Amino acid sequence: MKKFWDNSCGAGALAREAAPLQPVPATLTIGNVTISPATVLAPMAGVTDTVFRRFIRNLGGCGLIMTEFTSADGVLRKKDQKAKRYLHFYEDEHPISAQLFGSDPQVMAEAARMVEGLGFDLVDLNLGCPAKKVVKCNGGSGLLRDLPAIGKIFEAVRAAVTIPFTVKFRAGWNDEEIVCVELARMAESCGLAAVALHARTREMGYSGNARWEWISAIKDAVKIPVIGNGDIRRPEDACAMVTQTGCDAVMIGRTAPSNPWIFRQIEQYCGNAHVREDTFVRPVEQSSADFEAGTEFNGQHHARPSAAPDECVRGYVGRLYDQPSEADRYQMIRTYFQMLIEEELPDAVGKMKQFASWFTHGVPGGAGLRKAIYESKNAPEILARVEEFFGARLCGAGALARD
Repeated sequence: MKKFWDNSCGAGALAREAAPLQPVPATLTIGNVTISPATVLAPMAGVTDTVFRRFIRNLGGCGLIMTEFTSADGVLRKKDQKAKRYLHFYEDEHPISAQLFGSDPQVMAEAARMVEGLGFDLVDLNLGCPAKKVVKCNGGSGLLRDLPAIGKIFEAVRAAVTIPFTVKFRAGWNDEEIVCVELARMAESCGLAAVALHARTREMGYSGNARWEWISAIKDAVKIPVIGNGDIRRPEDACAMVTQTGCDAVMIGRTAPSNPWIFRQIEQYCGNAHVREDTFVRPVEQSSADFEAGTEFNGQHHARPSAAPDECVRGYVGRLYDQPSEADRYQMIRTYFQMLIEEELPDAVGKMKQFASWFTHGVPGGAGLRKAIYESKNAPEILARVEEFFGARLCGAGALARD
């Protein structure tokens, strides 16, 4: 299945005119939990802590947020402070799902029971992480080669909790071992409330294009909600995924750290939110350079596919969505860094440096700011560098405007 950016002009463009993109659903119900809109912040190691989750929630447009994937063994070990920190959340984060990984059914069941006791709205099983240290312990995508073992985990966890139980998985170990449809059917038969597919294999890692046809195959195979994940970089992509696969919700991972506005933009593009008249652009006018530059994620470079020529990108003609101004970016960086400082996370400085490369993407002169941040020794110094950089630029812009 080709995505809209892979299609060439001509017959393909005419076909898309006849079949415009469908909006992301306004709501989705998973068990007794209503998600509105039907967008999900994917669990990401080292990213989706309570600060980032609340940051995304406050920007608007995200229906469900998820924790970093957390070891079930760590949850049961009372001295595991990292697992305890991963599962810390505030009341304004609801609805929220806790994602666990592990291979022992009883350990998984006990950890899920603890998650329910902590007040989470949902619990999710990670069968997608491709990291070697997780896979070698038969966790994450390592379990995709042992469906009977997954079945036992499904049954144990489902029996242990009353909150909705979901699973996020990859299509299979490699192209020769695609198990996503069978796995989705098994999840449904075991009483899981929804499934989410990252449409890549474990062997693919984060490379190549996500294979959306696998999402479509799962949607055709089960009646429970299906959440699609993979290669959603713009609002147009989210609608294209819904149109091509029929999925009930979209999940966004790596795009969120580099474009935290993506959820609000999707909501606006689908016509469910107000657009600021001073900052909107038509989606077809976005520069393809934004999608050719690529992005850094956990030390790896992931190229972004080039946008199709403007005349080939149609979809919601007339729908608009906000594009952040430089002042917006300044406020966003300042707010996030200040939240990190107030939360007193032990790795706050590291997170500031990590996120600086994403948050300053597209800012003229951003390389200089990133260098200043990387050379800073502590959180207040980093925040001061941000204030200096944007203060000078915004004051200068204001002076020019007055002239």
